[in-house]
Amino acid sequence: ESDKKYFDDVKGKESEELLFSYKEVRYPIELCSAEIFQALDTIEFRQGNVFLVTYPKCGEFHRIPRLNKLKTKATLRFPVYLQAGMKIKIAPSPRLFSTHLHYDDIPKAVFEKKVKILVVFQNPKVVFFQNWGVIPLLISYFDHALSWNKHMDEENIMIITYEEMKENSPGGVKQIAKFLGFSLPEEKIQSIAENATFKSMSNKSQETHGILAPMLFRKGDIGDWKNLFTEAQSQEMDVKFKECLAGTKLGAKLKYDKYCKY
Repeated sequence: ESDKKYFDDVKGKESEELLFSYKEVRYPIELCSAEIFQALDTIEFRQGNVFLVTYPKCGEFHRIPRLNKLKTKATLRFPVYLQAGMKIKIAPSPRLFSTHLHYDDIPKAVFEKKVKILVVFQNPKVVFFQNWGVIPLLISYFDHALSWNKHMDEENIMIITYEEMKENSPGGVKQIAKFLGFSLPEEKIQSIAENATFKSMSNKSQETHGILAPMLFRKGDIGDWKNLFTEAQSQEMDVKFKECLAGTKLGAKLKYDKYCKY
């Protein structure tokens, strides 16, 4: 209902009427507000919290196992999802926060309190195609990546890629469960992995995501960017990757030569 109302409200409006600026980044007026961003600095984060960070449409609810079923009591999605900021303050622990916020906009308390942070990256060519013109792409993917690269060895931060989850879902589930401190039997690992496949979640998407389903569930393929990028665009991205991430730990984890080359 809320999704339908949103689309009804924005129908016929010009793009300039639908966006507001906060720290030089533009966000949809109907989905969040400057007040919510400001309120983030007053939230009391706790060590038992889990912070899930991704770009839009990059596997946060497709490949990441159902974290709510791993005994988290509340899922709180904020900018661009959460509109009622007070929900964050009253939610019981443990809490799962899901966000597309850029590294620089994540509240400092998240790092100071050593909150567990799960960061999901995907092949940058897929990210750019899927989110062309969408909010986070106004901020450099590579700046974002370099910021997280500094945290690769910290115990409370785990960085995983969509591609490694796609190729070995049970292995990815095990890694995430271990990171969160859960001990799961093998049958539970397999069950979570099977229910988190693109096909399984896509089949239920009308029920779980309503009117947004067609936009959020496309193909889920690793190499579909090859059908969408021109050779010139691909080469431009290759140069940018080499300048920014080649030789870094995160650059190696992305396996660029395997997933991002023709």
